[in-house]
Amino acid sequence: MASHACTIRNLTLLLIICLPLSTSIDFNYPAVFNFGDSNSDTGGLVAGLAEALDPPNGQIYFQKPSGRFCDGRLIIDFLMDAMDLPFLNPYLDSIAAPSFRRGCNFAAAGSTILPATASSVSPFSFGIQVAQFFRFKAKVEDILAKTRKYDKYIPAQDYFQKALYMFDIGQNDLAGAFYSKTLDQILASIPTILLEFEHGIESLYDQGARNFWIHNTGPLGCLPQNIAKFGTDSLKLDELGCVSSHNQASRLLNLQLRALCKKLQGQYPDANITHVDIFTIKSNLIANYSRYGFEQPLMACCGYGGPPLNYDSGIACGQTKVLNGSSVTAKGCNDSTEYVNWDGIHYTEAANQYVASQVFTGKYSDPPFADKMPFLLKLKF
Repeated sequence: MASHACTIRNLTLLLIICLPLSTSIDFNYPAVFNFGDSNSDTGGLVAGLAEALDPPNGQIYFQKPSGRFCDGRLIIDFLMDAMDLPFLNPYLDSIAAPSFRRGCNFAAAGSTILPATASSVSPFSFGIQVAQFFRFKAKVEDILAKTRKYDKYIPAQDYFQKALYMFDIGQNDLAGAFYSKTLDQILASIPTILLEFEHGIESLYDQGARNFWIHNTGPLGCLPQNIAKFGTDSLKLDELGCVSSHNQASRLLNLQLRALCKKLQGQYPDANITHVDIFTIKSNLIANYSRYGFEQPLMACCGYGGPPLNYDSGIACGQTKVLNGSSVTAKGCNDSTEYVNWDGIHYTEAANQYVASQVFTGKYSDPPFADKMPFLLKLKF
């Protein structure tokens, strides 16, 4: 039964991802520049800090760890594929002469919107990523002024204004804060977080960016990592088994982010600013997981400890460590397509594919573009 459901789901999602985009849709971007955390990191943290990722990470699509905290592809990979663009190479990847002709990825796992501190997982906060983009752009312009020798590796001059600028960041600002702050303190800090984000958007606009694609944050309380740490008291869980306080913080951040996007849309009438409601898409997936062919909405596929969460903060996916005097390994499950969650923090390729398919219906975007993609609306899940 589960195998049959997965087959139907995968075929349906394949149709959505692979069907050519209608010519009436304004998705003919020559390049994409992405800013974010592990939800869209295609290898930035691994390249920047020599962060180790062990198998079975990457097992589904790449057949080896690819720098992505996932068993395969991320949402951004599916979005790039749907726009007929190559996967984005990380800004810090210097091996094998990576091509940045069609864009560059500045995202790094663990990154926050607020400036990094000494205890941060990643030093590449949003402001640093934007600064890296400025250096990237200046270097490209300098090279283009001197020679055409590297044209196949770097964007053309006009690509910077015509490109799509994508953002998926903010989750770690909330997640990390719960270890040292009260819920009220975290909620009170959200305007400061978004002010930092606004400054980054404004500086990119000043550099010529005009097409902005902004993801809100997902249901933080539904990640096994947070349920294991903060959900031991059942009274702190909601009807889905997720940590209520974490999802409350996510909702407030998203509410204020949407208001900021509305403000920016009015402030920059010559720009295209699209807000994408990832929270609703992911929440719907977790609430109705069996409808989409999944069997486990909250338990990690790759982890240690077994049901109900299969997550232990002391051992990451693929690692072998000594716990309580015994050598143990955080192994992957037999079939990751049955799981929404990969490693306790990140989603599986199958879940990412579902989320991407929903993004491209246009129904979860503001402004919506569903009317421009009528063939997608006919597909039911």
